[in-house]
Amino acid sequence: MHGKPAWPRDFDHPTYADANAPKGGRLVQGVLGTFDSLNPFIVRGVPAQNLRGYIYESLLARGYDEPFTLYGLLARSVETDDARTYVTFELDPRARFSDGSSVTPDDVIFSWQLLRDKGRPNYRAYYSKVTKAERIGTHGVRFDLAGLDDRELPLILGLMPVLPKHVINADVFEDTSFTPPIASGPYIVSEVKPGDSVTFKRDPNYWGRNLPINRGLWNFDEIRFDYYRDSNGHFEAFKKGLCDVRVELGPTRWETGYDFPAVRERRVIKEGFAYGLPKGMYGLVFNTRRPLFADARVREAILQLFDFEWLNHNFFFDQYKRVGSYFEDSELSALGKAADKKERALLRAFAGLVRPDILDGTWSPPVSDGTGRDRATLRKALSLFAAAGYVLVGTDLVERRTGKVFSFELLATTRDQERLMLAFQRNLKRAGIDARVRLVDAAQYERRRITFDFDMMEYRWEQSLSPGNEQTFYWGAAAADQDGTRNYMGVKSPAVDALIAAILNARERDDFVSASRALDRVLLSGFYVVPLYYLPEQWVARWDHVKHPAHTSLFGYLPETWWDAK
Repeated sequence: MHGKPAWPRDFDHPTYADANAPKGGRLVQGVLGTFDSLNPFIVRGVPAQNLRGYIYESLLARGYDEPFTLYGLLARSVETDDARTYVTFELDPRARFSDGSSVTPDDVIFSWQLLRDKGRPNYRAYYSKVTKAERIGTHGVRFDLAGLDDRELPLILGLMPVLPKHVINADVFEDTSFTPPIASGPYIVSEVKPGDSVTFKRDPNYWGRNLPINRGLWNFDEIRFDYYRDSNGHFEAFKKGLCDVRVELGPTRWETGYDFPAVRERRVIKEGFAYGLPKGMYGLVFNTRRPLFADARVREAILQLFDFEWLNHNFFFDQYKRVGSYFEDSELSALGKAADKKERALLRAFAGLVRPDILDGTWSPPVSDGTGRDRATLRKALSLFAAAGYVLVGTDLVERRTGKVFSFELLATTRDQERLMLAFQRNLKRAGIDARVRLVDAAQYERRRITFDFDMMEYRWEQSLSPGNEQTFYWGAAAADQDGTRNYMGVKSPAVDALIAAILNARERDDFVSASRALDRVLLSGFYVVPLYYLPEQWVARWDHVKHPAHTSLFGYLPETWWDAK
């Protein structure tokens, strides 16, 4: 995306993989939630996880030791001009789908059209920008991008999944299905137990096993993903050896729960993996489509009532750090940094939109006294509510104009979410707010989430070191009214749209960083979420027969590079 690729043209294998890793064995991983589809490309249904990469491939593959660089996969070469007004991919003539048929330019064009017209909203948004697609010779596909001013789009197209035209019925593509897909990846779906498990089996005829980008990857003969309703069930299964690897997100369990014989005997290994990605925004999201949350002062007041210090100490052994940026813990973050000249130039057309303390880098999330009953933050919250037209009447916060009690629902789908929200509920009650916590199953939660049918919920936006088109899907005005996008808060801001465009148009890294920080400041000034927290490293526990390379990628641990040492 910016600069030069880190690996030379003749690289042998990824830096984060062991080219001599043995093949064989089985890996069982646990997944929280459920699924009712094997189609990850549509809005309808809850798809099984990890189909991308293992089952479906794209034209190019990401190098995980760089912010955003792609290398050959289904395509053996790529060509574009300096302005990136077009991109041409030449397919590797060896590329095959799992049924033995060749991957052709017609499959690429079919995939582009199908996902543009019937795919998830992010696909529709990305691929509709292409002005023309055509076959070039025997193995080539050219996409014309003239006039778009979107330097990321050639890379986005390089990551487009390629689907088999001869298998897919476009008329029913948007329907959920458990039919095992035909694709070109290293694995095939060998067994499906709806809502319970999905098993991937290595394709013995996988065409790309000797490609440099794949050396040291895809080492297990079989991978099974077992689904669990809650984290406790998953943890108990891991302790019994029913799962081989567990990603731990709970500090309490990490500190106190791993005291069982297999850990003491070193048959289970606990590890922390440092990684260089932004930690993203993880927070309780306000749905600003609700009139109750339309005023930013109301949203900021509620933020004041979240006592991170008390929660971190009493629930989480002080292991968490507070999120204060949409690009937390990276050079793209505006937290603690005054806006530079380039940022101020980008924001000049939107004077007054960014708060002065956010512009000069002095703002940060409120810090409480840690007692759980901080009077200073409560007073500030009530002052903001008063400015927005709310007043305490007895023990209830009511709207001055109507006398209506301030009331809303916190939507949860896991016990951990419920526990967090119940703690927050107590602080909201101190300000006279009637906050109700509602726990629903995963399927209902997903339906309500994708249709924006909630008042407040928990969500994490993952970020890379090269944010781009997905930002439109996260915060763009057009995404606010489109089911299935991740603009859960309902942002509709010309400034946000303009800054996303500036990110996409940036040619140099410093321009890109300034545009990203400016976007961060606008989003922070909107108080669209109650920022929560993050772990400074990735926690993973594994049974000792599962091994991994010595080098951890910039993106963190990668299960596709691990192997079975039994």
